[in-house]
Order: sequence, then structure tokens, then C-alpha cells
Amino acid sequence: MYVFLPSTIPALAALLEEGRLEGAPLTAFAADPGPDGDAEEAEYEAMYAAAEESLALLAADTGAPRRRVVLAADMPDAVVERERGATGGVVRVRVTAAVPYKKLASAHVDDAAAEADVAAAAADPGSGAADDHELMWFAVQELRHLVGGDA
Repeated sequence: MYVFLPSTIPALAALLEEGRLEGAPLTAFAADPGPDGDAEEAEYEAMYAAAEESLALLAADTGAPRRRVVLAADMPDAVVERERGATGGVVRVRVTAAVPYKKLASAHVDDAAAEADVAAAAADPGSGAADDHELMWFAVQELRHLVGGDA
């Protein structure tokens, strides 16, 4: 199952160092468009649901760069459990195993120019301060540059 995991830059750095994302069960989001829904739109909504959850992680880690991070991974169905029913084509899920680096498909991260708005949104999630910022797409091979400060 293709899932979107909320994260932070320090958590991404730890994943790259350790070769896996630990902490199972992990909160994630998946597309569930239903029979008449648009799968691409549902994936977009699932990614942004994970971005919203990333704000909570940023609020808890005051030293993390103020950039939302969403990791996309293709995980075996056996380690993904639905937490509740789909809303708007998105379902909240739990990943019950570590996420190996080789299962990552990409990362979606705010541009550094969004940091002030993301900081405001982390402090007040209902503010919508980060809503006007689109997440940038990064291929897996680019992630080391991202955590190294080159992006």
C-alpha cells in the first residue's frame, strides 16, 4: 500500500543514517478514493493530510527546521492497518513495522522560503498559515542533499 508518513528533517536524517524509519506503529495516510473517486486527487489529499500531521511533529520538536516533511513509501499491505474510515478520499492508517529506506518512493518538503509560515502553522495549526505553500518533490537519491542543507 502506498502511504504518506508525516516527518521532520531530523527524523529524515535519522532514517538515512539508520536505513529505516523506526517507531512502529507509525501514523500515515493513504488514498482511498472509492469506486467513483479520482485516485490522483485522493493521493494529493493524503499527502497534505500527512503534511498537517507533520505540523504536530514540528510543534513537539522546537529545534527542527520549520519545514513540513512527508515521506511516501510503498509498504506491504500486511503491515498497514486502517485506523478509521475514509474521509474525502483519505484514510488514516498505522504502519506496524519499521519503514526500510528501500521502501521509500519520494519525499515532499516545504521550500526554505516557507519556514516562517510553517513556524506560524506549527504554533497554531488552525491558522492555515502554511496553506499557500506547495510541497516540493524529492527523489530518494536527493534526500541526503536535503538533510545536508543543500536544498
